[in-house]
Amino acid sequence: MNKELSFRPPRKPNVIWVFGDQHRAQALSHRGDPNVFTPNIDNLSRTGMNFECAVSGAPWCTPFRGALLTGKYPHQNGVIRTPSLLDPDIPTVAHSFNDAGYHTAYVGKWHLDGSNHREHYVPPHHRGSFKFWMGYENNNNQHETYVYGSKNETPQRLPKYETEGLTDILLGHLEKHVGQREDYDPFFAVLSVQPPHGPYVTPINSQQGKHHIHPSKIKLRNNVPEIPSMRFNASIDHAGYYAMIEDLDQNIGRICETLKDFSIDRETYIIFFSDHGNLLWSHGQTGKSSPWEESIRIPFIISKVGGPENMCCGRTDALLNHVDIAPTTLGLCGIPVPNEMAGYDYSRHCIPEYATEYRENPDRTDEPDSAYLQQIVRKMNPNTVNKAWRGVLMRDGWKYVCIPGSDWLLFDTKNDPYEQANHVHSTNFQMQKVHCYNRLSRWIKETGDDFELPNIRLP
Repeated sequence: MNKELSFRPPRKPNVIWVFGDQHRAQALSHRGDPNVFTPNIDNLSRTGMNFECAVSGAPWCTPFRGALLTGKYPHQNGVIRTPSLLDPDIPTVAHSFNDAGYHTAYVGKWHLDGSNHREHYVPPHHRGSFKFWMGYENNNNQHETYVYGSKNETPQRLPKYETEGLTDILLGHLEKHVGQREDYDPFFAVLSVQPPHGPYVTPINSQQGKHHIHPSKIKLRNNVPEIPSMRFNASIDHAGYYAMIEDLDQNIGRICETLKDFSIDRETYIIFFSDHGNLLWSHGQTGKSSPWEESIRIPFIISKVGGPENMCCGRTDALLNHVDIAPTTLGLCGIPVPNEMAGYDYSRHCIPEYATEYRENPDRTDEPDSAYLQQIVRKMNPNTVNKAWRGVLMRDGWKYVCIPGSDWLLFDTKNDPYEQANHVHSTNFQMQKVHCYNRLSRWIKETGDDFELPNIRLP
């Protein structure tokens, strides 16, 4: 696979990653969720490329973040659980941007320094080589957030709700870096916010989102069990969850307006995504770290606020995974993807010169035909799966998952999006199972994983 595109943009574009924690792909108004109103994200969708099949191949905070920054699978970079330390000697995507003459900035939640404690201090040499860094390791209390870093190494409490306060820091930094100057260095910036991660409490002191929904009005997904106690808890959790998403949406609107004010809206990519989803009582489960759709499916949009200049807009069914985000971002900027990155560069879906080639070759035989899914170690949390597991999601929608030494799940997600029919032991679907099993076996071998697959009878 040739990871370096021959096409080079005429001017180096800027990039901003914006991502929340536990924001599942289904929880957006343009994706049909009647409980939430996200007009700013919807606008990004209209003017950008929607990767509607994007997944979090490791749906757990720290393993995803390690894969995001390094372009390597969790078992390859050592970040296999929450918490874990990302080895500071492993190059991150910031190294590539720094070498290409970019200014790099990171604002918000880090969670890659081996701790779950909010008091934990991330030393400068553990900050992924970002030139500007203001954030924290972990929090789980969005109304009381302390940050430190390049501006002040002493933890300072944000005067506002977390999402709004972190957005203020990002926009203030960009104003100093860009202002009204035309000779600024191109930038790669990251805004990582904790919401809509639990606790699911409405942002009461935010000046942003106001379209909050009452728990009694929540329309739950079809796979939340008809158990009164579960549905009551689900309605309460969803109300706070959606309020946090709407607050994030309003702050994305602030970012878009600021880019227009700086007159860089046509030369700046905004890439909106999430680290993983959240089950919120679908299948009777809570949290993440499970292979069901509500956990692994994430939003992923590449857009330009000023309109699709020098890029394509629309939808793609590409199976973009966590390891693909860094290579794709580098590809957008014409920066060679390091050979050490295991992910695939999907930027061709956004660049007109390559989008034409894609439309003429819809089979895309050079792209991954599937996405590799992992829970490296078992997670002992209530109401979630306490087993290690591996899975594969195929481009045709079939999903197969194993626990060590045993089959577990086989779903046709295109025809059964709520995953109500598990076909793993049905004789009618052995051909699909064997096809997925063989691909999963190859993923394990190709990536150097050591998972124990079950012995199944092959035809």
